[in-house]
Amino acid sequence: MGGAELAGLTTALAGRSLDRGRHRRIFVGALLLVSVSSAVALGGTTLSFAIAMVLLIIGVSNLTVAGLAFIGDTVPYSARGRAIGIYETSWAISLLVGAPALAFVLDHHGWRAAYILLAAITTIGAAWTMCIVPAMTTHRTTPTRPGPRQRLPRNAWPPLFASAGIAGAGISVFVVTGVWLDEAHGLSVSGLGIIATVIGGFELASSSSVALIADRVGIRRSVAGGSLLLGIGLGVIALSGSSTPVAIGGLLILVIGFEYGFVSSLSLMSEAAPEARGTALAVGNALGTITRSLLIVLSGQAFEQFGILGTATLSALALGGAGAALVIDRRRVVGD
Repeated sequence: MGGAELAGLTTALAGRSLDRGRHRRIFVGALLLVSVSSAVALGGTTLSFAIAMVLLIIGVSNLTVAGLAFIGDTVPYSARGRAIGIYETSWAISLLVGAPALAFVLDHHGWRAAYILLAAITTIGAAWTMCIVPAMTTHRTTPTRPGPRQRLPRNAWPPLFASAGIAGAGISVFVVTGVWLDEAHGLSVSGLGIIATVIGGFELASSSSVALIADRVGIRRSVAGGSLLLGIGLGVIALSGSSTPVAIGGLLILVIGFEYGFVSSLSLMSEAAPEARGTALAVGNALGTITRSLLIVLSGQAFEQFGILGTATLSALALGGAGAALVIDRRRVVGD
């Protein structure tokens, strides 16, 4: 799983195509790669599953970055919070709707049927995308300058690091949540399933809030507000002790803050380098991949040594780095 997570680094290769307006090429290629991933998984071995996971993350990562770049190139910054907020609700909806649907298929037709269904859906999606998305995106908010590939300006980096820091702060807690609630609070598997469903609902509500609120209060303020709420959640978790209601309450506060802050940071990242937007988003995703992979490993070690307090401290350090990047980014002027 750690190796598969690093496959997200491949988004750095897509930046140039996205800067040239070739979003459809990445959309279709990524969807077909997910279809291939599902087909490979039908092999039913540990090796085929490992290969399938790598292909899946390559496809999903590039599809996500291409979608953000397409929104950034076609939606003015003054309305981008709403567009990206709606775009990001797909993750929460897939958990709330897709997971139970796949569970039904698994229960009645077996695990191979689930992969066949996924392969069919993504292949249809690729064909549909070919029909509705133009080969070249021409009506762009900030056209790319002709000539050599655009380099990222120095002031483009703080938003990228801020987004990566927020992502790392969240994943470092999420990766140990199950074992923490099990060991420290005695939650059963069914109890953890209920908590996962509730988290999915809160994620959907938080992403929807970005779509409704972020543009009005300002993207940078939204990122800061979400980060602050994430930090409060960390504090509640660290001080929860043996109280299960307090622990779950802190976790839900953290989820709301993380989802709102991270989704808002994607809008900020999409305007980090308007003339090289695809490259900026691809590099930003690569930074996030490295940060998440590193903190996944460190979080497990910290939890083994110090319990949830160690993990919360690690998450707070990542959040502090994101906050420092946001303070530096205040000097950058973001246009409409």
